[in-house]
Amino acid sequence: MERATRLLVVEDDPELAAMLTDLLTGEGYAVELAGDGQKGLHLGLTREFDLMLLDRGLPAIEGLDLLARLRARGRYVPTLVLSALGQPRDRVDGLDAGAEDYLGKPFDVDELLARLRALLRRPRDHADVLHVPGGELDLSTRSVLTESGDEVTLSERESMLLSVLARSPRRVFTRRELVDGVFEGAEDEGVVDTYVHYLRRKLHRSVIETVRGLGYRLGSR
Repeated sequence: MERATRLLVVEDDPELAAMLTDLLTGEGYAVELAGDGQKGLHLGLTREFDLMLLDRGLPAIEGLDLLARLRARGRYVPTLVLSALGQPRDRVDGLDAGAEDYLGKPFDVDELLARLRALLRRPRDHADVLHVPGGELDLSTRSVLTESGDEVTLSERESMLLSVLARSPRRVFTRRELVDGVFEGAEDEGVVDTYVHYLRRKLHRSVIETVRGLGYRLGSR
């Protein structure tokens, strides 16, 4: 017997969450619900899901921050952001943050279901290998295979930091966002600068770009 597709719904509106749970359960999904970002993070880190339906304006942890934290820890779940923030700039922000799809509220039920089906059809063999300037980051081995054929081994934190930037290559991350996503619990944002230095030393200076006054993003080399 084929198992049901496991879907994590992270939504803080109780009425909408109940409607989505009933709808998706009726469509054959095995649904787990998180009513805030903290619970969504816990479920995403401790259980396996095939899809995630994610609100943005969540208590505790904002939706795109939650997505970044999960992926920094190697938890790749194809994600559709479902948000009242539905302007073009909001959609761009969501897609740049790494979401595979973005749908504004209010939404058409048939369109939502079709988009979820489309996400399930996408190949997922790219999940463990990310393009970085001058090579490929293999998350399973925490190493970068350079264009010259060398293999550079990274520490866990180096790999996590580089993967966050690589999953959203056009997005500028503030130091605070990177601390929350990679160095949770650290008080000094300078830890980000330290690990950027480590990565530049191991790979090359242009692997990470400094955006003055804002933070860091993946380099464009």
